[in-house]
Amino acid sequence: MRILLSAIYPYAFLLLYLIIPFDEYFRAPPNILLAILLVAFPFVVKKEDLKKLKSLPIAIFLGFFAYLCLNSFFSGRWDGDFNVIKKVLIAVGLAILYIPVADVKKINSAIIFSSLAAIIFSVYNFVLITDATGSFALGDSPQVIESLLIDRLYLGLLSTFSILISFQAIQKKYHPNNNYYLANIFVNALFIILIASKIAVVSLFILLLIRQFYGQRKIWKLVIAVLALAAVVGLFLIIKNERSIQFNQESHKSPPAFIEKSMTYELRAVVWKCAQNIINEEGFSLTGMGFDTTKEKLVSCYETQISNPTKKEKFVSERYNTHNQFLDFYLSAGFIALLLFLVFIVASVFSTRKQFLPTAMLAILIMYCLVENLFNRQIGAYYVGFILIVLMTTAKPAENNSIKKI
Repeated sequence: MRILLSAIYPYAFLLLYLIIPFDEYFRAPPNILLAILLVAFPFVVKKEDLKKLKSLPIAIFLGFFAYLCLNSFFSGRWDGDFNVIKKVLIAVGLAILYIPVADVKKINSAIIFSSLAAIIFSVYNFVLITDATGSFALGDSPQVIESLLIDRLYLGLLSTFSILISFQAIQKKYHPNNNYYLANIFVNALFIILIASKIAVVSLFILLLIRQFYGQRKIWKLVIAVLALAAVVGLFLIIKNERSIQFNQESHKSPPAFIEKSMTYELRAVVWKCAQNIINEEGFSLTGMGFDTTKEKLVSCYETQISNPTKKEKFVSERYNTHNQFLDFYLSAGFIALLLFLVFIVASVFSTRKQFLPTAMLAILIMYCLVENLFNRQIGAYYVGFILIVLMTTAKPAENNSIKKI
């Protein structure tokens, strides 16, 4: 029985990450696979597998999770906070459930094929919608938004993972698989540009900048670093100017396709202003006010601070969260939670700084946490779990033979 479960277990884990983007269409399979992994785990895990958990970043993240649970329980907010705490549990749980898997190549392959499947699905939908409407538009057009398998932000995150994994897998000497990895990088990069995922584009340029600090120091690397930095600054200026373009949408001139009809900057500007107002009103908070209470206070702020009736109704009905994981942890669980989360990131950076892959993953985590509450969505928890797996396997490369040092 144990031999059979040990043979099935890695493929169940692979299948879970393969179908994650299809969660909204098939809600049962991911939960079924998680249940299978939970049941099989005690039978397939070995004593030596537990060595993979001997990692300072993982230990700190476990402490962070324990604090969230204790803080919520003793503050009497368990029912209101459980939805977010559950997502944090999924992330750390996936890292623990991974340890019987002997080769990280399996999950890396799942990420690559999952991204390609999501792209194919989205392109197919786009063709159908284009044929039905008789019009063609890319960028932030409604056609693109409606055709995407999952939210653009998470689809961009998945494509970024796929690009990073493919880049890491390319061998310096000629190998037939290099062609496939290069093709995958091209397809995912092109897709990110076509769907105008701004945070994914910024992330890729920042990763390109970080990559120049690894390997041999050469003049051309300095040139690439300067160009990547210039590109990032330029993209931030475009995003900053997005708000002024939105306020002039009544003019006859159409804004660029890259930012046409996009509400992302304005949404976050309003939400972050309300979050700042709440911080000013509440003062310093050691243990926070709870995740539900934070959202209620944000909704109250929308009702009083937004003058446009249509916009106010939109913000109130959607109950927009802070769109910044750091702000959300501070407001909801207090300074201690934010400090623990930051300590986890800093400790991870110091323990993995000599290797590009985990450093790049941490950079992605930071960038996405600045613009999104990853733990408010189950798909976000799944991908944070993947980042934890990369950190864990990097700390113990001997037990995970596909992580290579650069």
